[in-house]
Amino acid sequence: MRVAYLAPELPALSATFVYNEILQLEKLGTEVIPFSVNQPQARVEEDCVFDLTERTMVLYAEPVVRVLKSHLLLLAKSPLRYLKTLWLLCKDMWCVGLFTRTALGLGYRFLYSARLAALLLEKNCPHLHVHFAHIPADIAMYASSISGIPFSITAHANDIFERCWLLKQKVKRAHFFATISEFNKKYMQSIGVDTEHVKIIRCGVDPAKFSQQEEATTNTVVKIGVLARLVEKKGIDLLIKAVAQLKKKNSPVELYIAGNGPMNKRLINLCKEIGLTESDVHFLGAIAHSKVTDFLKSLDLFVLPCREDEKGDIDGIPVVLMEAMLAGVPVITSNLSGIPELVTDKKTGLLIEQNNLTALVGAIASLIEDDELRSRLIYNAAIKVKKDFSLIDNTKKLKTLFF
Repeated sequence: MRVAYLAPELPALSATFVYNEILQLEKLGTEVIPFSVNQPQARVEEDCVFDLTERTMVLYAEPVVRVLKSHLLLLAKSPLRYLKTLWLLCKDMWCVGLFTRTALGLGYRFLYSARLAALLLEKNCPHLHVHFAHIPADIAMYASSISGIPFSITAHANDIFERCWLLKQKVKRAHFFATISEFNKKYMQSIGVDTEHVKIIRCGVDPAKFSQQEEATTNTVVKIGVLARLVEKKGIDLLIKAVAQLKKKNSPVELYIAGNGPMNKRLINLCKEIGLTESDVHFLGAIAHSKVTDFLKSLDLFVLPCREDEKGDIDGIPVVLMEAMLAGVPVITSNLSGIPELVTDKKTGLLIEQNNLTALVGAIASLIEDDELRSRLIYNAAIKVKKDFSLIDNTKKLKTLFF
């Protein structure tokens, strides 16, 4: 069995679930031909993805001459398919607004879709799977139309909530359409998408890679941690403010922030403004995925107070929550989007309303003080992840849908 994969960046530090899924498919005997829309912004320094990095073809790095040549070859080989695809593009551009930025983007992506189509035909690839229903899906659906090779989509978060152009059309045109949560499926239905045949395929984690931490020691300092891109929707600023309030109450807490992003300087300045020192809040920068388990197991609490950002973007179900739960770290997060499908309040973690600082401070304090609650959450959390969010089980389920 052979399948091509297309993602915005492959492999990407902020989307480890994509390359983990590819690697798992290959373990299950599927040959994967990887494509990336863009050159990854940062190289993933993992032995397990070195080969994947080397063989991934970056579409937007292809020379223009080669792209145009692909158009000419496909027009000559299958003129009817090519012209039908061109007409499909025109209808789509009209649908999104002919002279809008989105329409121009569709035209640009159509150019590269021919290059992808030519490569799929050249490699005799019978199916194309796409992660994210925005830019990669645009390229995929035109490449599919030109080549006759079916495509499928896994949708996640901002590709549904914020960047959801032509979503109804993509669901209809795809061989199958999957998303990562029941919440996403219900949301799609609420905006008029026919979801009868939309599948739920979870982003999963490999339990074998996340053994639970040893019994908590009698450290006097409570280590609170978060691992995320430093962007508005992660709510890191709220967490910093919560730590400041806890420090004022003489709670012995320290915060460890792993990850990079556009809010990095703003968050550092926030710490200074509210009187937190470098010994109170530790900015660790991006960490390799191979180091994630060690980072998580060094923590007493994992806190990710997700929120909807000003553009309407929200998280789906953050994979890092699953990783923390498997590592034996109690989690606190927001009652938002599909997260309650993973974290059940007071059973597998603690849930708060988004942007509720008082609730966040209270949740952290309750886990610091209540040993029995922590133990119960840790035990139930690992069971939940292994049962519903196993990488192996969800990848097997996905594989059955390709053909």
